[in-house]
Amino acid sequence: MNINYTYLLYFVPAAIGIAFYLRRRHRIETEHTRSFYESLESGLTEPPSLHPVIDNALCIGSGCCVRACPEHALGIIAGKAVLTNPSACIGHGACHAACPVDAISLVFGTERRGVDIPDVNPDFESNVTGVFIAGELGGMGLIRKAAEQGRQAMEAIAGHKDGHADHDVIIVGSGPAGISAGLSAMEKRLRYVLLEQESSLGGAVFHYPRNKVAMTSPVDLALIGKMHFKEVSKEKLLEFWQNVVNQTRLKIHYSERMESVHRDGDAFVVVTTKARYRTRTVLLAIGRRGSPRRLEVPGEDLPKVTYRVGDPARFAGQRVLIVGGGDSAVEAAIACADYARSVHLSYRSEVFSRVKVKNREALEQLRVAGRVIVLMPSIIRQISPTGVMLEVGGEPQELANDSMVISIGGTLPTELLKSIGIRFETRHGEKKQKKRGAGT
Repeated sequence: MNINYTYLLYFVPAAIGIAFYLRRRHRIETEHTRSFYESLESGLTEPPSLHPVIDNALCIGSGCCVRACPEHALGIIAGKAVLTNPSACIGHGACHAACPVDAISLVFGTERRGVDIPDVNPDFESNVTGVFIAGELGGMGLIRKAAEQGRQAMEAIAGHKDGHADHDVIIVGSGPAGISAGLSAMEKRLRYVLLEQESSLGGAVFHYPRNKVAMTSPVDLALIGKMHFKEVSKEKLLEFWQNVVNQTRLKIHYSERMESVHRDGDAFVVVTTKARYRTRTVLLAIGRRGSPRRLEVPGEDLPKVTYRVGDPARFAGQRVLIVGGGDSAVEAAIACADYARSVHLSYRSEVFSRVKVKNREALEQLRVAGRVIVLMPSIIRQISPTGVMLEVGGEPQELANDSMVISIGGTLPTELLKSIGIRFETRHGEKKQKKRGAGT
């Protein structure tokens, strides 16, 4: 029997390579399958906004989309791309651009959960003439595109000559869209006011977990030029925005929340918690988070009560109470445990129903170690400067307390906008309609 060793010389390495590839592929698919079922177990199956839908008839399982996603929301299962971690998806759209066979569509909402998207034209003007919408509220969560929309909306606003008012535009929100719009207003010498309901800038970015990747593409800003980084952590991005504000002297009215907008002749009147403004136009860049949901209990307006953690190091040596039962509250408790003197987590239900498995496990480890005390079911009854009155398991309990973070979600501004007359379209997974500046 003659053996052709030349063939073996090529066949054996190829066979070994294929074996290693298949083994690695199997391991990766196993990890992605585990992530998928963890999402199911946690009840986190609905993406918050813009997200990919994969056409299995076209998908070839290349994995390009998986590698492109900075949020690790996609995986490969049975040779096809799958949204394995829906709640992590924030609409980057990088997967759509990376797919070599155009098997991915970007959509809003799902069959089970609709998403209300305001009706705007290519200049981001709503059906109410003079009221513009840019950024996350319009369904565009990607930071680069939100900033572009803010700039483009301001170009259209600069062309509005109708109306007699003290201001050309009131910009509501100091996230990427709002800051970009404010810079454009300065560049065009418009009379503007930029409102921010929080005590610091950043919008939805401020609520991201620590070190979260917050941007994947450069963007042009008026007065500044192009931002050259492609991937940046939340902290670095917020530092960049603050430097932009300082450098350009962009004026932001912090801790001033918009309460109403109404037409007054040929202009609008914007009423806030601090003032009334008469303006020719309004740009809403307030995001979909809206205003933080309140407990509505005595003492909630005390200075020690906040609605976001920010830098957990500021709680060093303090007795901290976190209120809430979602991932944001659990992540806040985990983060504060590294700095605070003590951390209590209060939740009204008996179990966490929509918390990622990894967060549950991390919280359980801290609970067992005595670094986080979980109070379930519990209800906050009253807040005082030095303590908090709760009802835990039906029994009254008082906690000594220095700081309190309420993380129970937000109130969407939909009703306020509808009162202005803005029309909404409820999307249930239909393909995203492209607008100028909103392409992938």
